[in-house]
Amino acid sequence: MRFVPALLALPLLASAVPTSRLVVQQDLVDQLVIHDETANWSMDLNELRLVQFSDDEPAVWITEREKIAAKAEGKRFMDITETPTLGFSGFMLPTAANAKYEYPQPGNYTKAIKSIVNTIELDDMKAFLKKFSSFRTRYYRSDTGKQSQQWLMSQLKDIAKGHKGMSVKEFPHTWGQNSLIVRIEPADKKMASAPVTIVGAHQDSTNLWPFLPAPGADDDGSGTTSSITALRALAHANFTPTNPVEFHYYSAEEGGLLGSQAIAKSYEDAGTKVLAMLQMDMTAWVKAGTEERVGIIEDFVDPALTEFMEGLVAEYLDIPSVRTKCGYACSDHASFLKAGYQSSFAIESSFEDSNHNIHSTSDTIDHPEFSFSHMREFSKLVVAFAVELGGLE
Repeated sequence: MRFVPALLALPLLASAVPTSRLVVQQDLVDQLVIHDETANWSMDLNELRLVQFSDDEPAVWITEREKIAAKAEGKRFMDITETPTLGFSGFMLPTAANAKYEYPQPGNYTKAIKSIVNTIELDDMKAFLKKFSSFRTRYYRSDTGKQSQQWLMSQLKDIAKGHKGMSVKEFPHTWGQNSLIVRIEPADKKMASAPVTIVGAHQDSTNLWPFLPAPGADDDGSGTTSSITALRALAHANFTPTNPVEFHYYSAEEGGLLGSQAIAKSYEDAGTKVLAMLQMDMTAWVKAGTEERVGIIEDFVDPALTEFMEGLVAEYLDIPSVRTKCGYACSDHASFLKAGYQSSFAIESSFEDSNHNIHSTSDTIDHPEFSFSHMREFSKLVVAFAVELGGLE
């Protein structure tokens, strides 16, 4: 269901958490800012932000301080300050953003996909994530968040330099950490404007209190690793699609899906056609005593694409899938869904069995339940998604 544009919401200060608890949380935010002398922050805690906590509620104006406190309370939200009209270009008329596509039965490129995934090396995944999770934090408003983005860009450019149809560009943001877009052009230049297949992951990390260290090995270092590992395998195979394929690495997911909203809005405004969008957020955790599975999110996603994802798991992976739910605005697929695009989300397990160490200093690779072989299954899923939908020359 679509709603009145959020910019028309009354600019009243409000919060989705109890006032008494919010005051305590805000005081702690101030204390952490005062005592943190190890990092620089491009942040005004009194800046007003337009935040939406639910599709069923109007957006409200709260301060950056209140926003941080709300996230610490476990509230999910979209910060729509820069993108208040996302999803409203097609409110009255059909647009490229709300076109609906049908998906093929998986299994059209089995030999090619299996050949590509056989080149994936766990050592490469470990080396990448060890470095990526070594930054003090990848928080989008921190200096180290910008440094981690620049390092990630260097890795992507290194992968792309051996593939003539692959390019890497920054999508700039005002907060300093930019999103990154890798595009694989189709063999026929006439197909450059064909509907694009997108694989997304978010590059930023956060502690429950963003001023503290946040290695973010699983959230979302693992999803980023699964994605870039698949990209590396595709580049090594000189993958050339019949329709364009893009890999996105979003900034500021932890700030309210800011980076992915900005990109989705730019695609909506440009009339860009998107065939399908897959989000990879947390792909490493196998809870002790549980069966290894791929969680397929079934709420706030496109049903047809979700069924296609289940088919890919059954066709190409060595582990089964399980349907699960994660709630409103739980990752960047929500930005594309809000724009009208068909999006999906794969996660490491059923939501209740996922990693509970995230948003803390304990979100590292040093756990027996942290599995690189599990992450490789998600890399295989990404390869299958890109080839089955992008086609293969």
